[in-house]
Amino acid sequence: MANTDKQYDVVIEQCKEIFIKKMADYGPSWRILRLPSLTDQLFIKAKRIRSIQQKKENKVKEGVEGEFIALVNYSLIALIQLHLSPADEPDLSKERAIELFTAKAKEIKELMFAKNHDYGEAWRDMRVSSMTDLMLVKIFRIKRIEENDGKTVISEGIDSNFMDIANYAIFCLILLNENKVKN
Repeated sequence: MANTDKQYDVVIEQCKEIFIKKMADYGPSWRILRLPSLTDQLFIKAKRIRSIQQKKENKVKEGVEGEFIALVNYSLIALIQLHLSPADEPDLSKERAIELFTAKAKEIKELMFAKNHDYGEAWRDMRVSSMTDLMLVKIFRIKRIEENDGKTVISEGIDSNFMDIANYAIFCLILLNENKVKN
């Protein structure tokens, strides 16, 4: 798992760099987003990836890597929003937003290591398209939980699903990067 640790950190740093650049452009405007809006944003990104995977082409000349990065970042933003609750206007400094991003990224990495221990890095033998489908399943689960006012009877909560989406997207980015190196 030493390689996974390093690869994971590289991807998170790439995502964080995009997050910081977007903060420079837009500030913390995302603070006004309610969870259903973030869920829909995740849906749009995952749906585009799946569409490109199925059609084997894209007319908007942006690759799926950017969409996977967006899935990571919007999942982390959703976890921050769960922690803080949405605001009526942007209310965080750049430094505080980055601090929260980093803390949530650390939490999802810890979850990844726990699951990697139990599952033996099974994701390495999965298809990126399968992980895309699993992220869509997680998004539909979140939507259902949102419709139930955040309540579940037996299942994990919204936060766990956001964490899983972020980790699947990171795994996809790792696998895509490995395939670039091979080719």
